[in-house]
This record gives sequence, C-alpha cells and structure tokens, in this order.
Amino acid sequence: MTNQPYSTYCDDFYVNMRLGSQLPLPHGRDTLLHFFERLGKAYPNLTRFRKNADSSEYSLEEDRSAPSYRWTSLEQRRLTSGHVNPGTVEEAVRMHSLVLDMAPHHLGISPLEIDYLDVLFGFDLTFGGNHDEIIAESLYPQSPLTCLTEESGAKAVDFQPSVTVALSDDCRMQARIDVVTRTNSYQVRTGDYSDDVISVYLIVRRYWGDRPKEPLDAMFAKMAEKAEELCETHVCSKILKPISAAISSRS
Repeated sequence: MTNQPYSTYCDDFYVNMRLGSQLPLPHGRDTLLHFFERLGKAYPNLTRFRKNADSSEYSLEEDRSAPSYRWTSLEQRRLTSGHVNPGTVEEAVRMHSLVLDMAPHHLGISPLEIDYLDVLFGFDLTFGGNHDEIIAESLYPQSPLTCLTEESGAKAVDFQPSVTVALSDDCRMQARIDVVTRTNSYQVRTGDYSDDVISVYLIVRRYWGDRPKEPLDAMFAKMAEKAEELCETHVCSKILKPISAAISSRS
C-alpha cells in the first residue's frame, strides 16, 4: 500500500489537472523545450521526454515505476498534468498550479480560448474478478436497476455509473463521478480474470464561457479544495468504502 491520503480505500490515488482549449496549442520546438525545461528546473526528476507516435502529444515524466511520480503532457487542444500517490493533495496542487501559472507566459494560452479547467481525483482498486459484479453488489444494493441480475444464470457485464451535477446556478461549475470497470465478456464467460483495477473518478470542472478574471492557478486551488471536500463528505464513505469492502469480502 502506498503512502497517500486515501490508502485506506484504494491502492493508488492521483490528482490530475486538465486545461482544454478551443484552439490548437503551440507545438513549436523552442516553445515545447522551453516550457518543459522550465518545469524540469522546479522538479528535477521530470527527465523522461516522450512523443506519442500516433498523435501530436508530448510529455515529460518522472519514473513511472516509482510508487509516486509526476507527469505533464501537451496535446493538440489540451494541457494536462498529474501526480500519482502524492503525500498530500496540497503537494499535487503545487505542481499543477505551477503548470497553470506558466501556461499563459510560456505557451501563450489566452483566457479567450480556454474551454474548461478540470481537477480529477482518481482512485484505483485492484481486483482479480468480475468488476461489474462488485459494483452491482456495492453500489446498487436493493436498487431496481439490478432487477435483470435476478434472472436465472444472469451475470453482470456492464455496471459503470456516471453522475454529473451542477455546483453553480449558471451550471458552469460541475462535479462528476465516473466508475470505470475493466472486466470484459470473455473474462466473464471463461472465468479467467486479470488483476486489473476498478477506477473511481471525481471530476470538478469549470467551463470558461463567462471568462473569469481569477488567475488559473488560484481557481484550480479552489476547485481542488472543493474536490477534497466532496471526497470527505461523500465519495470515501458512500462509494470507495463499499467497493473496498466488497473486494475484501472476496479475498
């Protein structure tokens, strides 16, 4: 078990930032290298520079085999960064805030082109069995939505709830919970399961239609604080805990 704030409930925890643009982001050699080199000075272990062969995506990463690591990526229309298994949420937010503080100056990103800003809290729970059965058992107890499982011989093959709510009157601030399972029909049919992960994502998103004046890094910090509050109030006790308990009952 890694040393991270939610180790009681999950095997891995990560905080990601995603900034979406309505226009293509700059991918010139000098711009890319200057941006990544500046970030590397702040985090010297960010040394692995990569280009995705199938797309115009460039990334700078720490060693992904380490228990905790950071990464950042520049895609065609999106700037992203992540911290896997940070010691605290605040530790992850510091890196993301630096990336967002650099974005207007080093990448020329303007408030006019921004589409949205995300903070994503991700939780991975390892389970070598039917993921969808675990979700049906833990999140849908006595729900009419599980009525089909009452049929003789029925087996769960797709239980991946996704729920979105607006957190502001103008609906520009939203929160979403996604539960992602990775069991396929072949595994259910044969009983040959891999030790893959069930992922729970909490995403707080701010759409940029009203062109807020607050700096990106300051807004992200507030969004991360809201996400942490939602985790403590709802996600841990009502989603992660039941899933974790259902997995433990099969061990």
